Amino acid sequence: MPELPEVEVTRLGLEPALTGARLETLRLGKPLRWPLNIDPAALGGLRIVALQRRGKYLLLRMAAATPVAQELEPDIAGVLIVHLGMSGSLRWIPATQTPDPRSPHDHVEWQTDRGVLRLRDPRRFGAVLWHAGDTVHQHALLRSLGPEPLSADFDGAALHRALRGRHAAIKPLLLSQQIVAGVGNIYACEALFHAGIDPRTPASHLRPADCERLATAVRDILLEAVALGGSSLRDFAHSDGELGYFQMQAWVYGRAGLPCRQCATPIRQIVQGQRSTYFCPKCQKILKSKPKAGIR
Repeated sequence: MPELPEVEVTRLGLEPALTGARLETLRLGKPLRWPLNIDPAALGGLRIVALQRRGKYLLLRMAAATPVAQELEPDIAGVLIVHLGMSGSLRWIPATQTPDPRSPHDHVEWQTDRGVLRLRDPRRFGAVLWHAGDTVHQHALLRSLGPEPLSADFDGAALHRALRGRHAAIKPLLLSQQIVAGVGNIYACEALFHAGIDPRTPASHLRPADCERLATAVRDILLEAVALGGSSLRDFAHSDGELGYFQMQAWVYGRAGLPCRQCATPIRQIVQGQRSTYFCPKCQKILKSKPKAGIR
């Protein structure tokens, strides 16, 4: 937490304010999970020319100057990779408002010609890293990520190919980020419920139709979560301080012992890979492996 929907909601909220903004000063507080990898003073004067997302990472593309003509591509100096960790959130204070004093949990501050952006991260598991040049997708944090679940690269066929020969349970594999990027615990639980698949099912047991159903559920759940502003559990809030509301409509996540909204069977909670998994033992089935040829 935050997962893909929370990062996408943050990106959408910040994009109008930050695209084209000039960075005047980057201030660092207490150390985060990884170092910035550049002297902050070296970033002064760069412009933020695009805000993108890859999985759970927010990417601030920086250029030395905006293009002279609109059709020209800016010369990318590098990319700031922002990860919100487990408790991080970004707050935007426009230049028309007076910023509050920095909190002890505000560990990164972007002072721009349009206002101030702050990364608040009480647990300090987040990070802001500089990657020089325009090859950010080759960065060690990004190069092994699976396809984007909201892109045309992710569908049932792609999921079936990625799961072929994998005997681990499907739920932890969804969280690995190598099968599909950005799906975290909340949305994996919800997608598996809507696909009718028990989270303990070995991944290799999923047939093409099962993968199509699961891929559709992943996409639909993530789009719904973005529309509802993500999930606000513990510390997450939007860049304007508003909360997300997806968690109020969850079908299984966080509902251990409560009746399934579909069949009234009590929702079960188990631990997989040190993460809590929630599912309905009646609505979600453990899929059986396909019989080998010649065996009846």
